[in-house]
Amino acid sequence: MIHLVLGGARSGKSRYGESLVQALAREGRECLYLATATAGDGEMAARIARHRRQRQAGGLDWQLHEVPLALADALTALAAANRVILVDCLTLYLTNELLQCPADWPGHKARLLACLPGLPGDIILISNEVGSGIVPMGELSRQFVDEAGWLNQAMAQVADSVTLVVAGLPLPLKGGMA
Repeated sequence: MIHLVLGGARSGKSRYGESLVQALAREGRECLYLATATAGDGEMAARIARHRRQRQAGGLDWQLHEVPLALADALTALAAANRVILVDCLTLYLTNELLQCPADWPGHKARLLACLPGLPGDIILISNEVGSGIVPMGELSRQFVDEAGWLNQAMAQVADSVTLVVAGLPLPLKGGMA
């Protein structure tokens, strides 16, 4: 099962994704957390620490894997029938890939989309919905918004279920895992 969870900044999307993992953990699934964020500055380090505390407070025994790049490879290596993998988040992964080498992004995206349908177990993907705001002025910022929108659309096509989280409230868009 592939579940895409979309939402804006501070929408509750990560918390909602973690609640899906908790429900599957009660069924005996092993819980993996694939973190795509890198602590490039103090503010981002504080965000990462807050997410860690939030996960620990949830009482699950998470296996943490830091995966800023090569997400398809990590998912292929780690997915198993008895596991639920939470990827938080696709837009940070996209940022990392675009900053590393923008020309390689189409290939990385294609590999990710190709691997997902064949993976065993449950995969929960968190992504920011960034297309509802103003169009950014900078070229890289516009490329990011475009690529994030196209990535979310492509992920929604391969996902079994899609949920939009707004103000902490899950709104099912596809499938039935809300």
